[in-house]
Amino acid sequence: MITIYIDAARDVITGQSAAGAVIIINKKQAQLKTHIVNTKDNHEAEFRATIWALQQLPPSHDIIQLYSDSQILIDAMHKNYAKHYQKYVDEIMQLLNGFPLVMSQWLPEKENLGAHHLALQALKTVHQKKDIK
Repeated sequence: MITIYIDAARDVITGQSAAGAVIIINKKQAQLKTHIVNTKDNHEAEFRATIWALQQLPPSHDIIQLYSDSQILIDAMHKNYAKHYQKYVDEIMQLLNGFPLVMSQWLPEKENLGAHHLALQALKTVHQKKDIK
């Protein structure tokens, strides 16, 4: 089984976004973070963070257990529909297509702190790079 905790962070003033993911495969944990460019809002950042995290997975036929504190993301995955983010839902579903079973669940932000802190760290790094230039 592959367990993934995903979160995005967005600075509303600068428009910068970042993603964090905790991926657990065979009891081995990987903590990943990256920045995300050109997001219009936090919802888009959450969808794009999920796409990025799924792209980090090795080829596998394992079951996926995905957790996010984004209610709109989880609802969209369950319905295979999101009015303003359908292209991202389609991409997520395509990435999940090869897995035999995908379980996605919303959880409160306080239970997703690992991914949340990674996203904040990546966002801070983006700000520091901008300050250096």
